[in-house]
Amino acid sequence: MDLLSIFHNIYGKSEKTILQFFSPGRINLIGEHIDYNGGYVLPGAINLGIYGVMSPRNDTKIYLKSMDFPNEVEVDLNKAIEYKIEDGWGNYAKGIIKYLLEDGYSLKGCNILIKGDLPNGAGLSSSAALEVLIGYMLLFLIQKPEEIDKKYLALLGQRVENKFIGVNSGIMDQFTVANAKKDHALLLNTQHLSSEYIPCYLNGYSLVIMNTNKRRELASSNYNQRRQECENALETIKKAKKAALNNLCECTLDDLKYIKNEVEYKRARHVITENQRVIKAANLLKNNDLKGFGELLVQSHNSLKHDYEVTGFELDTIVEEALKIPNCLGARMTGAGFGGCAIALVEENIVDSFIKSVSKNYHQKTKLTPEFYITTLEDGVRQI
Repeated sequence: MDLLSIFHNIYGKSEKTILQFFSPGRINLIGEHIDYNGGYVLPGAINLGIYGVMSPRNDTKIYLKSMDFPNEVEVDLNKAIEYKIEDGWGNYAKGIIKYLLEDGYSLKGCNILIKGDLPNGAGLSSSAALEVLIGYMLLFLIQKPEEIDKKYLALLGQRVENKFIGVNSGIMDQFTVANAKKDHALLLNTQHLSSEYIPCYLNGYSLVIMNTNKRRELASSNYNQRRQECENALETIKKAKKAALNNLCECTLDDLKYIKNEVEYKRARHVITENQRVIKAANLLKNNDLKGFGELLVQSHNSLKHDYEVTGFELDTIVEEALKIPNCLGARMTGAGFGGCAIALVEENIVDSFIKSVSKNYHQKTKLTPEFYITTLEDGVRQI
């Protein structure tokens, strides 16, 4: 049964227009744990995401239902909106509604039904896809599509994440979901929010997402600890140099000599080298150098493993197994780490045998069954 039929079953048939939308998940090709350190990242939107169906109402109520979770959420636009743990996924939507109202938007009541095909907790930005989707749908009722400010939408999603949900995340996920372009990666300067579309035609290669099925919980992971270690490293360098630095990505490898704390030294080294890898990767993709790009993926994973220490047994195992296969140009973890997904750049005509082999060997070592998604780079949030 399609989503539209389910929508009719739940909310009844209406003379009002029924609108349909899609908000993609994202993968970060390279540039991990950089978005809160002010450097460059290179993400893209994928062909998996969250679908939304909406119809306007005549009152001030917004009803939200998901096919992926049992609870329904009701919001009255005239009443205070507060975080409630029992609302689960609905808190992301409630946060968006709350801040849109605070920013002066005259929202309208509506019925919303959503369904995703993103694996939850895999690190493909299901929360950002949801935030941007809800924001886009609600603004679509009161603005022309071309008037919707995608940069505002991204910042709105980040605000919900930081202030309403309580996860200290950067801007990359929401910005990508809102602004991505088909067959392109997005070179994003996370300090200034300036961006450039980088052509990413894979010419005979496939981008394979490898889900370790080791679930990660971002809010309870070591994410906030890593941020603190980076801030400490930056403070140390600023004091030593008496310099007005805004973030760690403005520092150079030479600045590492000022950091005496071994852990903070390693964190800073990852950030500085990873930022350099992103700029190099964008240039390689512009020149269609997939081999060189693949090598950077491997360097990135090793840095995340040894210097940033956010990979873990499952991610390391799946990347190691991928790299054993001839004609896999490169692989690395993607997302925050501590489980979730890795990506691999694999020759198209061996993808099936690649999946079979990696799956078998990974399962033998971890006792987990991985999942694989052959992805394409797609446009950002949109009406369908």
